[in-house]
Amino acid sequence: MDILQSQYENLINLATIYGGQILLAIVVLIVGLWVIKKISNFAKTTMIRHFPDETLAKFLGGALDVLLKVLLVISVASMVGIETTSFIAVLGAAGLAVGLALQGSLSNFAGGVMILIFRPFKVSDYIEAQGLKGVVSDIGIFVTTLQTFDKRTLIIPNGPLANGNIINHTHSDIRAVEINIGVSYSDDLGKAKTAMEAVLAEDARILQNEGNVVAVVNLNDSSVDFLVRGFVKTEDYWSFFFDSRVALKSAVEAAGCTIPFPQRDIHMISQD
Repeated sequence: MDILQSQYENLINLATIYGGQILLAIVVLIVGLWVIKKISNFAKTTMIRHFPDETLAKFLGGALDVLLKVLLVISVASMVGIETTSFIAVLGAAGLAVGLALQGSLSNFAGGVMILIFRPFKVSDYIEAQGLKGVVSDIGIFVTTLQTFDKRTLIIPNGPLANGNIINHTHSDIRAVEINIGVSYSDDLGKAKTAMEAVLAEDARILQNEGNVVAVVNLNDSSVDFLVRGFVKTEDYWSFFFDSRVALKSAVEAAGCTIPFPQRDIHMISQD
């Protein structure tokens, strides 16, 4: 009983000495996290408003949020009696151990920095990378988020993304729409070509001084294949991509030509 009484008194003494500090530290931690959230949101909004590049603003806002939280943890630790220098040393050792265990995450962080520096794409670009396609909706510290046309969300780690092949479909202001269309061997190729050239000439979305092409590219099994290449502004790419197929089919048929389907001629030989 004497031992229990002694332990009880020790707990009471510790609570009396450190209870106020611990309670204050908890309050500071809660209030600090709330304040950091407000500061981070304000900083992101301000940087997005004043920076010409939304990608850079979001990245810096995320880095500021992490830095403030680390400083808050160090401050709270010093309030409960932990020596700051010792805490930083322990934090450094723990950081080394965690760093070795989380090499992939550090690689993703480095990848995010590389993306920020070399700028292979920005928010709102349509890219293809790591076998995935989508519009960039966010470039974070560790991952990049894409949005597909059917509203799926794709999350790609920045490490593999920065070190892999990236196709940026919207980096240039203009793009070429390419369509392959075949006509019958018995058709007048000159009429077919003229009809397809007229489609490019009459469409207001086509940039007429960019080297548009209508040319025979292949003598296929059942058709003579034309390549139709028309240059448009990037924002007009998909609308012309879909409209052009209907327009070309109608123009070729109006010129008296046909678009054949794959077929095979069979010759029957009589044994008589």
